[in-house]
Amino acid sequence: MSRLTRLSLVAAATVALLGCFTSTDAFYLPGVAPKEYSEGDPVALMVNALTPGSDSELKSVISFDYYDPRLGFCQPTTEKAQAESLGSILFGDRIWNSPYEIKMLENSDCKLLCKANIKAENAEFINNRIRENYAVNWLVDGLPVRHERLGRDGKTPVISLGFPLGEDTGVHKVPRMHNHYDIRVEYHHNREMQSLRVVGITVVPSSIANPQVGTDGCGTLMDDQTAGVFLDEKKDNSITYTYSVHWMEEPEIAWATRWDRYLLGGEPRIHWFSLVDSIIIVLFLTGMVAMILLRALHKDISRYNQLEAQEDIQEDFGWKLVHGDVFRTPSYPMLLSIIVGNGTQMFLMAAVTIVFAALGFLSPSNRGSLATVMIVFYMFFGVIAGFISARMYKMFGGEAWKLNILGTAFLFPAIIFGSFVGLNFFLIGANSSGAVPFGTMVGIVAMWFLISTPLSVVGSYLGFQRPRIEYPVNANQIPRQIPEQVFYLRPIPSMLIGGVLPFGAIFIELYFIMNSIWFHKIYYVFGFLFLVFGILIVTCAEVTILMCYFHLCAEDYHWWWRAFFTSGASAFYVFGYAVSYYFTTLQITSFTSMVLYFGWTTIMSLMFFVLSGAIGFFSTFMFVRKIYSSIKID
Repeated sequence: MSRLTRLSLVAAATVALLGCFTSTDAFYLPGVAPKEYSEGDPVALMVNALTPGSDSELKSVISFDYYDPRLGFCQPTTEKAQAESLGSILFGDRIWNSPYEIKMLENSDCKLLCKANIKAENAEFINNRIRENYAVNWLVDGLPVRHERLGRDGKTPVISLGFPLGEDTGVHKVPRMHNHYDIRVEYHHNREMQSLRVVGITVVPSSIANPQVGTDGCGTLMDDQTAGVFLDEKKDNSITYTYSVHWMEEPEIAWATRWDRYLLGGEPRIHWFSLVDSIIIVLFLTGMVAMILLRALHKDISRYNQLEAQEDIQEDFGWKLVHGDVFRTPSYPMLLSIIVGNGTQMFLMAAVTIVFAALGFLSPSNRGSLATVMIVFYMFFGVIAGFISARMYKMFGGEAWKLNILGTAFLFPAIIFGSFVGLNFFLIGANSSGAVPFGTMVGIVAMWFLISTPLSVVGSYLGFQRPRIEYPVNANQIPRQIPEQVFYLRPIPSMLIGGVLPFGAIFIELYFIMNSIWFHKIYYVFGFLFLVFGILIVTCAEVTILMCYFHLCAEDYHWWWRAFFTSGASAFYVFGYAVSYYFTTLQITSFTSMVLYFGWTTIMSLMFFVLSGAIGFFSTFMFVRKIYSSIKID
């Protein structure tokens, strides 16, 4: 077993061991720990931040705290925040208790919650949020509240997370504000334990100007027959908040399968067979590339070795011609070593996280678990980044080992963290609940300096202690002149050509991921993501090797940086797709939302760049070592 493999196993085992000593919610298996209720037991309703968007359009990316004074919602006597994971905080969750009183199997009609006074300037704020399709998010027994609406065909019911803050029909000058909530809780009777379990919750909001407390439907029969609540932006307004609770038994829905309606009840724009077809096409293309490449290489190696056996002096040709320059130290070896090390760290983080998610360890009920696990794995795989960077830098003959250690531990993380802090200031300026608290920032910095950095230093130490990687061919003292290259083999065109195929392997799945991020949907197709990630690895490796083979045959031996950029160029297509997504799917108009969108998109593209670039670099490095060690060199 190699040193790199042992380091990977040690890092993964350490993370798993820490998970055993942390809270029991660290790795949550669905259906393991249901909460049992008896008739009359209180059922807590928790409130979360208001998020923008709907299934059709998104006009903002800024979330707001439920108890933001400008919103004027009813508050409990004592506000208590629910403990949240690191990933949940980073994704903007701010969960609090609420004044709603819900008891198991006890129905109530039009119960008074409170009367609130909305100032004129706050009325304008609320109306703008309604126009931007903001949704109210609640939680009951860990389940997010859902809202049923009609799909695009006007007939099929579709489930959406949360429920609309109000409704802008365009008939009135200002939108209509929802002030009555019909809470419908579904429960399952567990016959074995003689207990009750919550398996679903739906809210039907409505706008009632003068609700009749204690009456069925608050004194109305139909919502469209009721005078709604319209907030006047020129004077103060008074709102009466009411709610009803109705319990419905669901004998067919078990507690372990209560998330199925949330995961499978959406309205997909792309059918599953489209994703399968794209994978089949990519597999076919990569198979063709591999077959052509292997056949050409086999002929080349056989021909070169046959010529060596002949007594007549033969002049070298093809990729053998540059054997004295192919392992020449590249320009900026320090920087290349650092980003390859960080790319390896990013790759291992993504791979292990996807495996854990595909195995079902990251349940959607454990909010923020995916982001938390990603951050933890990234911190611990710093040992791999240091090891790879040191090994590469020593292979290049570098002597500034202290600078290499510091660059690996701080350069790329500092760029990501600095961008993150800059975007956080925009959230603070917008009074958004998505702004990361100062204490969480300190915690992230502590993890960086106390976990990731020491592990990176340890990895670098182990890497520098290892013997230098030897090349199968020595480099000549005088570099060979590179002939004029055809257009498609020049640096920028060849990189752009090479980045198309890896992007083609992921662009359909990328649509689902971006919908999950920006439209606050639950992403659950980790099985497909695992398959797509495997296809991405294969395509990055094969397309980079193929382009490198073409360059070597054209007597261009500058392959070190090009190998990284060829597969990494797929990140430029990812960013271009995000730009297209912004103009075709989103309807963002505010400057702050635009900066946040493109800021986070740039960060994600940069992370994907180093990840895919590392795949292409190592694949090409092993390919070049293999082919030049397979031929006889004088």
